[in-house]
Amino acid sequence: MSLRSDNVTKGAERAPNRSLFYAMGYTKEELERPLIGVVSAHSEIVPGHIHLDKIAEAVKAGIRMAGGTPVLIPSIGVCDGIAMGHIGMKYSLASRELICDSVETMTMAHQLDGLVLVPNCDKIVPGMVMAAVRMNIPAIVCSGGPMLAGTYNGEEVSLSKMFEAVGAYKAGMIDDCQLHECETGVCPGFGSCAGMYTANSMNCLCEAVGIALPGNGTIPAVSNKRVILAKHAGMAIMDLVRNNICARDIINERSIRNALACDMALGCSSNSVLHLLAIANEAGVPLDLNLFNEMSAVVPNLCHLAPAGPTHIQDLDAAGGIPAVQAELLKKGLLDADALTVTGKTVGENVAGAYIKDTGSIRPIDDPYSPTGGIQILWGNIAQKGCVVKRSAVAPEMLCHSGPARVFNSEDDAIAAIYAGQIVPGDVVVIRYEGPKGGPGMREMLNPTSALAGMKLDKTVALITDGRFSGASRGASIGHVSPEAADGGNIALIQEGDIIHIDIPGASINVEVSDVELARRRASYVAPEPNVKSGWLSRYARLVSGADQGAVMK
Repeated sequence: MSLRSDNVTKGAERAPNRSLFYAMGYTKEELERPLIGVVSAHSEIVPGHIHLDKIAEAVKAGIRMAGGTPVLIPSIGVCDGIAMGHIGMKYSLASRELICDSVETMTMAHQLDGLVLVPNCDKIVPGMVMAAVRMNIPAIVCSGGPMLAGTYNGEEVSLSKMFEAVGAYKAGMIDDCQLHECETGVCPGFGSCAGMYTANSMNCLCEAVGIALPGNGTIPAVSNKRVILAKHAGMAIMDLVRNNICARDIINERSIRNALACDMALGCSSNSVLHLLAIANEAGVPLDLNLFNEMSAVVPNLCHLAPAGPTHIQDLDAAGGIPAVQAELLKKGLLDADALTVTGKTVGENVAGAYIKDTGSIRPIDDPYSPTGGIQILWGNIAQKGCVVKRSAVAPEMLCHSGPARVFNSEDDAIAAIYAGQIVPGDVVVIRYEGPKGGPGMREMLNPTSALAGMKLDKTVALITDGRFSGASRGASIGHVSPEAADGGNIALIQEGDIIHIDIPGASINVEVSDVELARRRASYVAPEPNVKSGWLSRYARLVSGADQGAVMK
């Protein structure tokens, strides 16, 4: 079997290369085996990653058991929760591109034969997957698993409750002691935060698209089954290498449709739209926002995990996990059962025998939460290239809403007004110049959405932005407005008091301003100075595409 690593391990001309492996303690026998990169995002700044050294060691054990030589490689990773609410969040989405490029760099520079990708949190998962499909080599994802839910006031809670508690505190609804009780109770240990936020959304969708083993998205981080899964991932990569099954054999048009179907059924984070677009772009698969609505129209929403409901990822796992969801979708022919996965088997073979064990966490397909999916794309004169809302986390009374615009040119200005009590029922908060270019980096708006929820305004106030939302956001939180303000989008022309009409079932979002008036405003429009003028973010702002294209680097 010819291997990529032969370029660094075989022949007299590669003796200098081998000498450097020997310098690190590799043996001749190890260099005669396939070299498998274990790309670990372990660090001591991300709760979802602090245990990834243990997961990577288990992966390495599996690789050795199956006849390969593991090679540990580091990856950066941003904790979105710690980066939230300040300049740090500008770096989060941008880090996805750095991760993708760095995985490609390390793999190609050292001619590795395959990859086991060990991420866990928001941008790290798609960044690594993007690299795998870009290079089209054998690869498998093995995440670190979800955190267990915490407790507050006797309820099972997760990180979104903490952000909402800040809003309640600012509104005088809870005191210092209650705030402290919440902050020490919501995150009880390591793992990706326990709701259907972006990290868990992407880890579940890695299962759905076939690039991860069953259980990857839902087995708790603290479970012995997580370590066993990691060993099996190490063994599975060796089968992929021997059979030359590469990332694009797994991730293709068929499997991305499967991922979209599961996205709708699970009620994943709206960030999944950005990341699936970016992964499809690297895989050479045509994908645009229209397909999301096509899938949403036919795939029912089966799960209401936090923040949409009271259940958490551990409950989804106990209810049968992603295989149970897939089995339900197959009953209506909503998945391609013949799509190949990293198990070497098809989706249909993987989920044979799977069933719902708890209908409180996964609804049967004939009794869904909603006949339509969890994500909806809206269009209109505010978002001519589309915008995104997590429909499954919107209160029924906010699915259609009209109200006056309250306009802010940054998240910071908006949160200050919310905390000051200046937003009232009926308002539509507009936050602009927070898009991929304008932010730059498309900051998540968890602070403002959570403040509104904590103040009990999430059922009366909508929020629109060219930035994006954390998967922990709930309410009529409409993001990814494209074109963004910094790219000439009409969101830049909205004025205080303009009436905005939102119709989520009708997939529309419009400001009650004529085309003539918009043209008049555009003629006198003066763009503000860029928020960042130097460093990596300045370069990112110049090269990044719009959110409707996945905010990929061009």
